[in-house]
Amino acid sequence: MTKIVTAAQMQELDRRTITEARVPATTLMERAGMGIVSSLEKRWGSVHGKTVTIVCGKGNNGGDGFVAARLFRRHHAKVRVLALASLRELSRDAATMYKQFIRGGGKSSVYSYTSKAQAQALLRDSDILIDALLGTGLSSPVTGRYAEIIDSINDTHRPVVAVDLPSGLHADTGAVLGRAVCASLTVTFGLPKLGLYQGEGIDHAGEVTIVDIGIPPAYVDAVAGHVTLITRSAVQAYLPTRRPSSHKGTFGHAGIIAGSVGKTGAAALSARAALRVGAGLVTVATPSSVNDILEAKLVEAMTVPMPETKARTLARNALDRLVSFMAARTAIAIGPGLSTAPETVELIQALTKQLDRPAVFDADALNALSGRIALLASCKIPPIITPHPGEMARLEPEATPQTVNSDRLGLATRFARERGLFVVLKGARTVVARPDGTVAICPTGNPGMATAGTGDVLTGMMVGLLAQGLPSWEAACAATYLHGMAGDLAAAGKGQAGMIAGDLVEQIPSALKLVDETAEN
Repeated sequence: MTKIVTAAQMQELDRRTITEARVPATTLMERAGMGIVSSLEKRWGSVHGKTVTIVCGKGNNGGDGFVAARLFRRHHAKVRVLALASLRELSRDAATMYKQFIRGGGKSSVYSYTSKAQAQALLRDSDILIDALLGTGLSSPVTGRYAEIIDSINDTHRPVVAVDLPSGLHADTGAVLGRAVCASLTVTFGLPKLGLYQGEGIDHAGEVTIVDIGIPPAYVDAVAGHVTLITRSAVQAYLPTRRPSSHKGTFGHAGIIAGSVGKTGAAALSARAALRVGAGLVTVATPSSVNDILEAKLVEAMTVPMPETKARTLARNALDRLVSFMAARTAIAIGPGLSTAPETVELIQALTKQLDRPAVFDADALNALSGRIALLASCKIPPIITPHPGEMARLEPEATPQTVNSDRLGLATRFARERGLFVVLKGARTVVARPDGTVAICPTGNPGMATAGTGDVLTGMMVGLLAQGLPSWEAACAATYLHGMAGDLAAAGKGQAGMIAGDLVEQIPSALKLVDETAEN
């Protein structure tokens, strides 16, 4: 896990590195510039022969841009700098980097901003744009020529690399201050900034790459904060080792209570996802009249028919059999496709009181607990709940999906702490919160996953990892990260618009393989 910091925390880290560790600010800028170049070339290939325009402001963000400009020239790019400040207006360190740039190539490639039309002509005649206008200290709306150049960058429709943070974005909240650059790639330095993963920041940041500029680890450890970013290396460390002597019993038996008439697909997706993430055995308990339909959809998973209502949903008198079903399984998932029939709701509430093993509550199980969320306190092991914003609003009095989305981090953190459970608040940059107040943000996933059934896949992955013995926090974080990675792999192959939940299931093994390969490398 990597800490996510506020602008003030990052400024303090920079200050300590410069004054206490005695690393010159210009050295940090050099490292930042190298990170910009390497990250860009990793994404789009060599800049040799390409026209790269760097738009520089007067502060240290602009200084990073001047360093990148010098390095791009070394890589044989055609480099132009559009400067929004004169030399005397530049910060001391930015001025130093400006002088180094012109020493190598003269002033002919530096253009002072004169008008929007001049800027647009330069930007359109570029292959790649670098936004080094405004850094993390912005707190008031962007106006004047800065607003004009941001509009011009966005209107050009060229690949844009944002330096540290897209200009115009609030570093802590992700709010757009008047207007903000829409970046294809954000290269952020030292530690990720909170605004990149919240609100409008998600849409403006594009892909986020974190560059190590040499902040001493002891200083990072000293930063007080409870927000972290789920990383690939952390997920790899969480996953169980598969020893040569293993057998299917080694990797647990996941039990899934799911399905009703017309909704066997949700149960099937969850079961297949649990198997694909590595569970040794998976059994689904489902209403008796839809059992044959579910069996036809599942080859590797088992099913158990349960007493049902006339509406072909799980009946209240299935309680004893379901309690026995749970007792024979390593971990339990409840919810996908269950329906909100009154008798089924009563059953879920009764089952919740009897739960004594790791569990995931999703979908209709959460709807059944609306207004009765205190029942989860009776679970012997704090469960994981996986609401989307609408379900979260039904669990939290007086909340709406809009208010949930306006404070995703705060709400998930408070709810997990107050209720003593694990919350996976789904959505763009899914938030995972634990009872002690720690919260993690997932960097993987894409809009193609906004389609029916992807939540059922996540539930299956989560119970599959719980069945393999992962503690709840590790299972929640790993499943969420791998789920998003599977979605990214699916989008890379099929595009986002046509993706369906089954595409994610098929990519889970590839996501696991990628995580393993990352560890080996």
